[in-house]
Amino acid sequence: MTSVFSADGKNVPCTVIEAGPCVVTQIKTLEKDGYKAVQLGFEDMKEKNATKPMIGHFQKAGTTPKRHLAEFSFDTELNLGDVVSVDIFSDSTYVDVIGTSKGKGFQGVVKRHGFGGVGQTTHGQHNRTRKPGSIGACSYPAKVFKGMRMAGHMGCDRVTTHNLKVLKVIPEHNLLLIKGSVPGFKGSIVLIEK
Repeated sequence: MTSVFSADGKNVPCTVIEAGPCVVTQIKTLEKDGYKAVQLGFEDMKEKNATKPMIGHFQKAGTTPKRHLAEFSFDTELNLGDVVSVDIFSDSTYVDVIGTSKGKGFQGVVKRHGFGGVGQTTHGQHNRTRKPGSIGACSYPAKVFKGMRMAGHMGCDRVTTHNLKVLKVIPEHNLLLIKGSVPGFKGSIVLIEK
């Protein structure tokens, strides 16, 4: 993240995203695939690292192998091999950003669910400040209900952040400045939708 100054002099926190250029590698149609979409490829990769089926797939589009592929629905008509640049966001004021959140490993209930912990206040506890406390009932129902909020794996989830404001589009460097933070760590791949 970084920050930029707005026209009225306010310091606005923003995220800089490299959005493109993306190449149209496949066009899905209702007749052939059952739905309508466009497959875009991003970030070149060496041909020696690609499999032969991948090389053939990209040769149909007349491009080098790409590291990342994603499908989008487009209003405009696109052809195989067309380049989609950051210019498509020049008329957008708000976008949705989809990414994978940072992984935090195995976490307890205080960090994962915001529990207050037992905290030396009751139940005769003196050394269990961040523990969940009682989790089940007595002899009936004699089990822990499904969905009980407990300690476990946290992060590494697909997260969509809606309605992020587009501050600036820099087409000569394929950069997009978006107000606020986006899911994921620095350098991670995200999807941007209008």
